[in-house]
Amino acid sequence: MALRFKNSLTRVKEEFKPRVEGKVGMYTCGPTVYNVATIGNFRAFTFEDLLRRFLKYKGYRVTQVMNLTDVDDKTIRGSQAEGIALKEHTARYVKAFFEDLDTLRIERAEHYPAATEHIPEMVELVKKLVERGIAYEANGNYYFKIAAFPDYGKLANLDMQGLKPGARIVLDEYEKESVSDFALWKAWDEADGPVFWETELGKGRPGWHIECSAMSMKYLGNHFDIHTGGVDNMFPHHENEIAQSEGATGEKFVNYWLHAEYLIVDGRKMSKSLGNYYTLRDIIDKGYPGLAVRYLLLATYYRQQLNFTFQGLESARNALERYNDFIANLSDYSGGTSDGTADGITEKMLTAFEESLDDDLNISGALGAVFDFIRDVNRLKAEDKLSADERDRALAAIRKVDTVLDFVYEKKDIDSEIEDLIQQRTEAKRNKDFARADKIRDDLTARGIILEDTPQGVRWKRKV
Repeated sequence: MALRFKNSLTRVKEEFKPRVEGKVGMYTCGPTVYNVATIGNFRAFTFEDLLRRFLKYKGYRVTQVMNLTDVDDKTIRGSQAEGIALKEHTARYVKAFFEDLDTLRIERAEHYPAATEHIPEMVELVKKLVERGIAYEANGNYYFKIAAFPDYGKLANLDMQGLKPGARIVLDEYEKESVSDFALWKAWDEADGPVFWETELGKGRPGWHIECSAMSMKYLGNHFDIHTGGVDNMFPHHENEIAQSEGATGEKFVNYWLHAEYLIVDGRKMSKSLGNYYTLRDIIDKGYPGLAVRYLLLATYYRQQLNFTFQGLESARNALERYNDFIANLSDYSGGTSDGTADGITEKMLTAFEESLDDDLNISGALGAVFDFIRDVNRLKAEDKLSADERDRALAAIRKVDTVLDFVYEKKDIDSEIEDLIQQRTEAKRNKDFARADKIRDDLTARGIILEDTPQGVRWKRKV
């Protein structure tokens, strides 16, 4: 089965055909670094991690670019509210973003261009649009002329009859009803304070939308394979990216557009006023590990809304426990007598896993195949109908799919104190001092260390 994506531009599933065989160029809209990212933001970033990893699983060489928006209305307001320089304000949130990526095991992109480091590219792009008659200047601001780009609205499927000729919007973000000429370059005014660049366009700063067009084309070329983001990016941001980029080059900008649906919390839109607004750090502070959050964010098909609940987090934790226990117990199993069915079960899982993800990243089907495999192999193991060679092939298969999922607990050494307590417990049991043995076990459990007595001896694991 060929890899297919539902293209937001055409609204149909299409077979994926890269522009260059064996290689994929992918642009993913990154964070605006004015605050710590929310779990809603990370829903999109986690979906993009699944996409990246599966493309690599399929054998593609991926070049991913994720922008860092470090100059826009929000970042300027934030720095001014704190009374600090823009770079000092945004640097804190850039650092937090990368820390959160690591917590969620999101693979690093090849490039993380910051908007403030690509002003010359943006200026050149605006100049090109002016030369082609698709942009114009008014009072030091430069605007994109929507009426000069007949294809405007094709991504968001807008009704262009709502267009008001000559109306202009200088804000970076605006409502869907505001289908009007938008700012490419903003002339400096006092509200921006010290945030400006002296350029051929005059003293000012870029609009939000021009940033992604300039940076994506610098690193991936005028025409590339995949562009992703959340559904909230479709309009105005991605619509404006298409207009700017295709207006300047006369070429198709992107072949496949993929958008992740919203994350809601307990059935409602996430909002500070509702008390259901969470960053990843808020969740971690409540005692949940990043791996459980990764599982929950990943386990729902990206084109469906994800309802985030703490009950769902508990279910994610339990699923991870089952997944990791399977690997640990299978690794300890010495092997029995084969009944000839194990390899078929393993191959069935690998086939179903890949075919599900080939179908527009259907993660529900892929995870279903994995957990059916776990159930069936556990049954064979319990009946001693799994040979050592079949065990090894089953382990190789689960480790292969884990290159996409990344659900295996980290292997961390326990410190000498915990190691000593495990030894003390073993001695206490040998001396029939079961009260002390139980106390040591309970103390370790409280510290997040789970002990399991197996025929091969005591095995420990960290509680997820």
